[in-house]
Amino acid sequence: MSFEPINPPQRLLMGPGPINADPRVLRAMSAQLVGQYDPAMTGYMNETMELYRGVFRTRNQQTMLVDGTSRAGIEAALVSLIEPGDRVLVPVFGRFGHLLREIAERCGAEVHVIEAEWGTVFSTDAIAAAIAEVRPKVLAIVHGDTSTTVAQPLDEIGALCAANDVILYADATASLGGNRFETDAWGVDVVTAGLQKCLGGPSGSAPITLSPRAVDLINSRKSIEAGIRSEGDVASAHPIRSNYFDLAMIMDYWGPKRLNHHTEATSALYGARECARLLVDEGIPEAVERHRLHGDAMATGLTAMGLTLFGDQKHKMNNVVGVEIPDGIDGDGARAAMLNDYGIEIGTSFGPLHGRVWRIGTMGYNARRDTVLLTLAALEQVLRRGGVTVTAGSGVGAALDMYASA
Repeated sequence: MSFEPINPPQRLLMGPGPINADPRVLRAMSAQLVGQYDPAMTGYMNETMELYRGVFRTRNQQTMLVDGTSRAGIEAALVSLIEPGDRVLVPVFGRFGHLLREIAERCGAEVHVIEAEWGTVFSTDAIAAAIAEVRPKVLAIVHGDTSTTVAQPLDEIGALCAANDVILYADATASLGGNRFETDAWGVDVVTAGLQKCLGGPSGSAPITLSPRAVDLINSRKSIEAGIRSEGDVASAHPIRSNYFDLAMIMDYWGPKRLNHHTEATSALYGARECARLLVDEGIPEAVERHRLHGDAMATGLTAMGLTLFGDQKHKMNNVVGVEIPDGIDGDGARAAMLNDYGIEIGTSFGPLHGRVWRIGTMGYNARRDTVLLTLAALEQVLRRGGVTVTAGSGVGAALDMYASA
């Protein structure tokens, strides 16, 4: 049996992620490998740390990559912060809040959950009341949940957590780079992300940043593995319950000690570094504004076609919009027509929203005028063929008018 070389079909990925990687990122990933302790490699690691400080808007020394998808970063953060029996508060307003709950439970935490209706967010008062009642060690929350397309405001939550001696962890996988996120100014202790959304790369690296307070907590559980520990190294009585996701050891690998932990995923690091370099060169406020502009154009076009947007639009993420599937339309059939006839992928949703909502993204390399107009034009034709009355050119026309006035 013989196999042909990989030759993926041409697709325009306009769902909630992944998106088409920036060609410059793919070119960077094709560069030759070097040894993990080669001065060139450790130099790239140091540069990657500094670049992601810019992306996260932080001066945290401990800003690096966890090798693996965005979920690897989430798990590394939670397993390194949480000891069995710790109280953890998880405000859930979408699918990925439930993920944080599950991972915290697997870490042995006593997890307390508050829930908001999908499509809405929490008030600061609601979170303050839950903190007062639960007295958690960690508050774990999603910033932008692509399952509902809304973003939870965090600007007041960091100070609230600090005043109550609570570590604040935020999952910014879907939001970082395309929505305002201020790690230091908001007082967020730990933030993790992924490349496959607003950062414009492929899944496989999880950027993470840790405040000094979080670093102290994690290092209090430090246990250097046998074979590389030095005389005098003392193992914690409460070690982190994962070797691969042990952030205390990963920090030593990325730090001046270069203490061996794993072999860095070289090509993935090249890609992650290029994602951050491109964003920092563009300017983070400018990148956020680009996502807002094209996200608003998409939402304007969808509304002009007579479609109803889902969720609290005051808290809509810049980079993904939810739209209710019109009556009489087979949602999955329409998505298949978009893919098969036009090569454009849009998303469905999860849980209570499956079959009710499409999710359409404008993020990363795909946050562009041409991708917005192409997607609106194709969706119009799919709707018309499905029997929905749509004024010809209404979506594209409205988006063009918005661009003209921007």
